[in-house]
Amino acid sequence: MKSYLEKYAEVLRYLVVGGLTTVVSLVIFYGCVFTVLDGRNAVQLQIANIISWIGAVAFAYVTNRVFVFKSTEDKVLREICSFVLSRVVTLLTDMGTMFLLATILRLDHNLSKLFSMVLVMVGNYVISKLFVFKKK
Repeated sequence: MKSYLEKYAEVLRYLVVGGLTTVVSLVIFYGCVFTVLDGRNAVQLQIANIISWIGAVAFAYVTNRVFVFKSTEDKVLREICSFVLSRVVTLLTDMGTMFLLATILRLDHNLSKLFSMVLVMVGNYVISKLFVFKKK
């Protein structure tokens, strides 16, 4: 069991941090939708999505750098830019998924958001591992 945990420690840390990032994103998203924005309105739904994305990306960068990938990169600004750019790619994926599921197919926006977040979480790990926090 110990060797299994050591072998997959990074993935396990990512899952924990990804779960926490998901919670941050959901709290912000639903906070927006349940207070000031209407989730049935396509534009307001996307605004809530973008606001939750900004909060989640800020949280995710710090936790991924420190806890998951344990980055020692001294060019932090470049790393931040790569991280944010990679998250823009998955934001577009998120927005496209939400538009397709909630707006075009008229599925429940709550379930659409949960499905979209799973896609985004997998994409974020792959991009972070291969491009942002790659080991030298």
